[in-house]
Amino acid sequence: MANADIRLIPCRSDNYAVLLHDPDGGTTVLVDAPEAAPIAAVLDETGWSLSHILITHHHPDHVEGIAELKARDGATVIGPHNEASRIDGLDELLSDGDSATIGAWGVRAIETPGHTSGPLSYWFPDLGVAFTGDTLFALGCGRLFEGDAATMWASLATLRQVLPDDTRIYCGHEYTQKNAEFATSVDPDNRVLADRRSAVEAARSRGEPTVPSTMAEEKATNPFLRADDPALAAQIGLDGEPPEAVFKELRARRDTF
Repeated sequence: MANADIRLIPCRSDNYAVLLHDPDGGTTVLVDAPEAAPIAAVLDETGWSLSHILITHHHPDHVEGIAELKARDGATVIGPHNEASRIDGLDELLSDGDSATIGAWGVRAIETPGHTSGPLSYWFPDLGVAFTGDTLFALGCGRLFEGDAATMWASLATLRQVLPDDTRIYCGHEYTQKNAEFATSVDPDNRVLADRRSAVEAARSRGEPTVPSTMAEEKATNPFLRADDPALAAQIGLDGEPPEAVFKELRARRDTF
């Protein structure tokens, strides 16, 4: 059975990078490179040698550490084909639906446009983890910088359909407490959400991360994954409207929350 030691690494003001290490084969994969120093510190502490870097999308706060970290151990850098022209240092490209083998692990690339034009989410089925960058957040989703509401809704619906409920979701930022406040503003009668918000607030008060979550938690409490739920549509005054319209309204409200 596949095995991994997974380390969540806070970077910058609210970013996360993630290291996955195979204790048997030695493969060490970094997902996103917001900045080099805190990632290098964990590599120094553990003695791991970085073999691969997976990049979700081109934004600076996900790629600025690539050059330094690649040079450190000669890691192979893998990223989205549809954003390759905007990411320096890529060695291999993946497109939607591509599968790759990294050490002992299988990885599936899922293109999830909306936040940017061609980002990838990475699913490690044998490990039960997925890395969704700035597409699916804990209790939220990314802003629509390069896509429209219909595009982002389709991406989120794909993740909801493809990823099993017990998949641990690692997103790119610690935005969960604010997302929880917004979610309860549009879904005030959701008791599961209320309980999750309390747990999130308690974790943050202790200085603990709220990442990862699970796909089951997101399905039950993340309003952006429930734009096709008639009860939620009615709650925000869009009874009978299509999911794309409901999602668009939710995203617009979150943008100004």
